[in-house]
Amino acid sequence: MAKRGKKYLKALELIDKDKEYSLEEAVQKLKDMEKVLQRNFDETVEIIFRLGVDPRHADQMVRGSTVLPHGLGKPIKVLVIAQGEKLKEAEEAGADYVGGEELINKIAKEEWIDFDVVIATPDMMPKVARLGRILGPRGLMPNPKVGTVTQNIKKAVEEAKKGRVEFKVDKAGNLHVPVGKISFDTDKLLDNIIAVAEAVQKARPEELKGQYMKNAVLKLTMSPSVKLNLTELQKTLAAKAA
Repeated sequence: MAKRGKKYLKALELIDKDKEYSLEEAVQKLKDMEKVLQRNFDETVEIIFRLGVDPRHADQMVRGSTVLPHGLGKPIKVLVIAQGEKLKEAEEAGADYVGGEELINKIAKEEWIDFDVVIATPDMMPKVARLGRILGPRGLMPNPKVGTVTQNIKKAVEEAKKGRVEFKVDKAGNLHVPVGKISFDTDKLLDNIIAVAEAVQKARPEELKGQYMKNAVLKLTMSPSVKLNLTELQKTLAAKAA
């Protein structure tokens, strides 16, 4: 186990490892930790779910996206691969990089990845497919399931700029999703967290039997994890869905 620093251990003292906290309590614990940790950057707040799925089975793969009500707290660089009129649509929507085969070639030859989101039109996907080796491991490959392969370029670019986050369960059944910066007001963080939890709940595989969300924690980029009271969280989601 890695040796923990004094500040990390001091932050760890702020939580009861056996307690499950409400969302409000958990966010406050992170804000208290941030004061103790005194990082020289604005740490990202992340929610991590452990799901009762087996990602080895295609019908239990959990994947999706959602737009955070208050964004991620950082500028998002969007690249659009398209042709014809869709190029103009992308430019007018505010995409940072717009092009066709020339961008595909640049990424393939230079392994250029100075962007956060890649959006492509369906007709360009056969050509984009050869970038899988470069974009895939970085989570940048366009995918229709998360809205990044689409004809509605304007909507996709605008959502990406606002702070759309994508999520995909890993091999161990865990789901890691950023929900904003610790500098955000508590209410904004809560709104973002609930938006992500709703999206994850809606992504539950239809064929899944048994418990879906097994546990969830909140943490900073470099902090201890704070356990969430899953029963309270699910009550909140049910109330919003009613």
